Amino acid sequence: MTSREKLREAAPKVVRNAIRNNQYMGDTSGLSGGYLQGNLAILPSELATDFLRFCQRNPKPCPLIGVSDAGDPFLPALGHDIDIRTDIPQYKVFKNGELVDHVSHITDLWQEDFVTFILGCSFSFEEALMAEGIPVRHIEKNKTVPMYRTNIQTVEAGPFSGEIVATLRPLSVENAIRAVEITSRFPQAHGTPIHFGDPLAIGITDINNPEFGEPPDINEGEVPVFWACGVTPQIAIQNAKPSICITHAPGRMLITDILGADAARGSIRK
Repeated sequence: MTSREKLREAAPKVVRNAIRNNQYMGDTSGLSGGYLQGNLAILPSELATDFLRFCQRNPKPCPLIGVSDAGDPFLPALGHDIDIRTDIPQYKVFKNGELVDHVSHITDLWQEDFVTFILGCSFSFEEALMAEGIPVRHIEKNKTVPMYRTNIQTVEAGPFSGEIVATLRPLSVENAIRAVEITSRFPQAHGTPIHFGDPLAIGITDINNPEFGEPPDINEGEVPVFWACGVTPQIAIQNAKPSICITHAPGRMLITDILGADAARGSIRK
């Protein structure tokens, strides 16, 4: 297995190769610093138009950065030799809205009617936060970012609907204000926070018990800051109950060849 430390400054293709060869299966936060990462949703083509509308109507949790042709597992607009069947550390397989498996490759599950959607990820702005001296706790602790189901509802499209999932990064008040300014430059990576302060205001009753990821480490004097999360479409997909759907496992993203600076400028070819 390849260590996380060796992949922090590695080029995206190097990380993807390690993932493809089952040499790394962990969290991708902090890997290939400066490059855009993406959440995954793969659906049968009969649902692709409705899901595309869902993303367009909910750009905060679902910032669309790439869509494949039906049956094509490659995403050349996002990087050289990206094969979506092998280049994510862990996949979740849903059938009729129910999670049935976690797998490291989906080559044997691939269908000719599959359409791949890649959605921007908040991991992509973390490099910018750290460059400004703002600590990102889960990277420091080598943990998966905590993720919570909120009471904020998405705008439905066809069978897709549900609540927004949010990631948490604890920050001082001063750093929280700076983080709003910095992440405003990254609309393709969820942009500005959706909330900071009282978790109950967005329906989170136990901040120490996230639905996904690991519990947060919040220091005295810090406030919880919440960003929209790309796990949101997984909730909508579960509610839609497609015959089959494949997503990434939380915290385990596709690392693209697109620099975060390009994402900040919005110069991404879909």
